[in-house]
Amino acid sequence: MKQKKTRDLVLSLIVCVAVLAVLGWLQANAKAHSYAISIIERSVIYAVVAVAMNMLTGFTGLFSLGQAGFMALGAYTTAILTIPVEVRPSVYYVSGIAPWLENVHLPVYAALIVGGLVAAVFAILVGIPVLRLKSDYLAIATLGFAEIIRALLASPALETVTNGSFGLNNIPKFKNIFEPVVISALCIFIMILLINSSYGRAFKAIREDDIAAESMGINLFKHKELAFVISSFFTGIAGGLLGIYMRSIDTKTFQITLTYNILLIVVLGGIGSITGSIIGSFLINGGQEWLRFFDEPHFIGEYQIPLFRTGFRMVIYSILLMVVVLFWQRGIMGNKEFSWDGLFGLFKKKDKKGGKA
Repeated sequence: MKQKKTRDLVLSLIVCVAVLAVLGWLQANAKAHSYAISIIERSVIYAVVAVAMNMLTGFTGLFSLGQAGFMALGAYTTAILTIPVEVRPSVYYVSGIAPWLENVHLPVYAALIVGGLVAAVFAILVGIPVLRLKSDYLAIATLGFAEIIRALLASPALETVTNGSFGLNNIPKFKNIFEPVVISALCIFIMILLINSSYGRAFKAIREDDIAAESMGINLFKHKELAFVISSFFTGIAGGLLGIYMRSIDTKTFQITLTYNILLIVVLGGIGSITGSIIGSFLINGGQEWLRFFDEPHFIGEYQIPLFRTGFRMVIYSILLMVVVLFWQRGIMGNKEFSWDGLFGLFKKKDKKGGKA
């Protein structure tokens, strides 16, 4: 056992060093590899939301579709607090900015935490009525909440705060690729600690059988509310990171399709698997970009291949997703987590099959 632990630790350190080396090389050649950097940044941000959604859906058994709304709250809060004071008149050029907000400015890290807290406060208020619902009813209620948030953020009543339908721009960008990667890794690490704590075990008990969990002394509403609030907090932070990544946001950024994309990542990676959510995030975000050549016209001599045109990329992408779902019905990782033993066991199985043949 000690040898295995030492081996796993050494291999994990080697992988971490290799990842840092690759990130460092990309950052050193940022102009030449800005496209790859962009994909990595978006993937790690979506990974945070996917893990947060998985903590709620996969580990607690609560089916929520309000992720886009909580991301919007985090993104707008972070953007409002980080846009430089001197450029705010050019951002709020229509109705102006509220006087009490005019000189309020926070560092990026503090603004991200505040954005997460704003999302958490709304989760507390929303959770009191909706968490008494189950299954599809809970999903519909949280979906409605997300749309209400979008409508409020774009409403004329809040125009001096959110800039209404004009959105926000001039949001400070990431200083380097390490900033979003480290923040995302820290958020995921904290969620892993929570899932493996006594609270996490209570979440899993509620997922398996809420009646049995209640009979064992677990307060159902308290733990459901706790899971909902924690998930929303990290979703709000991810929304803030997305706002910084995009540098300009409006309410169209946080439509229901954003929640569906996150749900797709969770299902593809495996409901109940943290590493599955991370892998799924990179596959979904990377796959959508790597298949872009299908949208460009291709020729054989002077003959243009008819299928290669705008929109064909999504056809190929959808077919690939269908194939994955057909062969991995529980997702790539199922409800399991990555382990070195599992990886080596996979190769051993292949060797045995090759030997039998």
